[in-house]
Amino acid sequence: MKETGLRSTKSNLYKAGIASARVHWNYTPAEIYEEILSRKEGVMTDTGAIMVDTSAFTGRAPKDKYIVKDSKTENTVWWGPINQPIETSVFDAVEEEMRKYLYDKELYVRDVFAGADPKHRIAVRCVNTRAWQSLFVNNMFLRPTKNEVLNFEADWTVWDAPEFTVEPTRFGIRSGNFALVNFTKKKIIIGGSGYAGEIKKGIFSVLNYILPEEKGVLAMHCSANVGEDGDVAIFFGLSGTGKTTLSADPNRGLIGDDEHGWTDEGVFNFEGGCYAKVIDLSREKEPQIWDAIKFGAILENTRFISEDSRTVDYENSIVTENTRVSYPIDHIENAVEPSMAGKPKNIFFLTCDAFGVLPPIAKLTAGQAMFHFISGYTAKVAGTEVGVTEPQSTFSACFGAAFMPLHPTKYAELLGKKMREDNVNVWLVNTGWTGGPYGVGKRMALKYTRAMITAALKGELEDVDYHNHTVFKMAIPYTCPGVPSKVLSPKATWKNDKGFYETTNKLANKFIVNFEKYADYANEEIMAGAPKPRTDFT
Repeated sequence: MKETGLRSTKSNLYKAGIASARVHWNYTPAEIYEEILSRKEGVMTDTGAIMVDTSAFTGRAPKDKYIVKDSKTENTVWWGPINQPIETSVFDAVEEEMRKYLYDKELYVRDVFAGADPKHRIAVRCVNTRAWQSLFVNNMFLRPTKNEVLNFEADWTVWDAPEFTVEPTRFGIRSGNFALVNFTKKKIIIGGSGYAGEIKKGIFSVLNYILPEEKGVLAMHCSANVGEDGDVAIFFGLSGTGKTTLSADPNRGLIGDDEHGWTDEGVFNFEGGCYAKVIDLSREKEPQIWDAIKFGAILENTRFISEDSRTVDYENSIVTENTRVSYPIDHIENAVEPSMAGKPKNIFFLTCDAFGVLPPIAKLTAGQAMFHFISGYTAKVAGTEVGVTEPQSTFSACFGAAFMPLHPTKYAELLGKKMREDNVNVWLVNTGWTGGPYGVGKRMALKYTRAMITAALKGELEDVDYHNHTVFKMAIPYTCPGVPSKVLSPKATWKNDKGFYETTNKLANKFIVNFEKYADYANEEIMAGAPKPRTDFT
């Protein structure tokens, strides 16, 4: 085995049973660039970023993710279509096949940490067959010092070989590509997919199990920032709700854009970088992301504006709408390093309500916060998919169901506990439609949404009068600086009350039906946060 680069004196690949032909350890970004370009894995853009294709997979394959069901996980993981079980013997057999495959391959090994808080971080060793994925790992996780590398001992190991597939019928899995998680062995093996996000989300899932189950730390799929006075804000939201846009505030420090933990001391980022969508990106809309796409960044599945250009065409979706960029967090000028801050003061649940019946901002009780957290609601609009002719509700528990191994109520109860202990305000913010549903009303103006969030952050909504939403019961402020009073009341923006109530009841019933699968595990306080459809209207 020929080994180059900076490597640990305390552990090696032999302990993992891998005897590769050549191993590159912890290469610098410049060294990895040379490997990427010489292997023709990618090309350089005119801003210095590397542009790569992820082949057939341009996103995660959640139906091909499995968790080993054994004595450790049998009674703790919430088993079902999201957390699919496999036997230990299946994992061991696939692992052995991959070990044989890696035997004579050129490998790139990266030692990193996940979790900015030293009390709760885990040491992760990633073994990749592609150089650009090693750079991705360097971007997305926390980079150890030279001394930490020399003394590195992994808590968890990830093997990722996009070229390696298995015969699914032999192992009883859905397809030849896979992402398998073993909490007892502390190992993730990924094969058949070139989408590097599988690595990031695999470790996120690990932390989402370990932290709440073993340490009482709330793991969250959210972005977070902090003001000059140390006031921390957390932003939850599914795709299209404005999570990245609204948390990227030049007047506040960025703690992180995707994954965080909430301890008794405060909030910490799981990652050392950002992984942002870039479809239709422009400097005007997202200046921080635009400026971060420089040397060290990786663009996925984008295209140039012409064959003889090295300028990226961000409007081009010929490969996928899910074009992305990864970069170290220090590419953001106002990033907080280390990525830790105090306890949150405000939490924002962002939803794009295409039904147009939720308020643009509302304050939630603890029960309502837990109910809406478990629900994780947003809506698709007509025309986004074949067959979608009217707004369709979308629910993802805890705003990230695909990465939550425990039952959603476990995370929700931790949220409620920490809300009360730290006296946190929780706000529902509708970045979707007002004055009617999609096709009738109009999208909430971004300037109003920013004004409402700013007012909440400054405490300007603490002493104003509120009234309760007629069905969802959340508290709506009568006034907000910089926002017309009529905009604050969803009912007032509609032209007919009956249409508003009918549509509100329709959405409320969707919430209730969706929540049925959680009801047996939810306490009375959570159930009290559910909407109450009205029948007394004409």
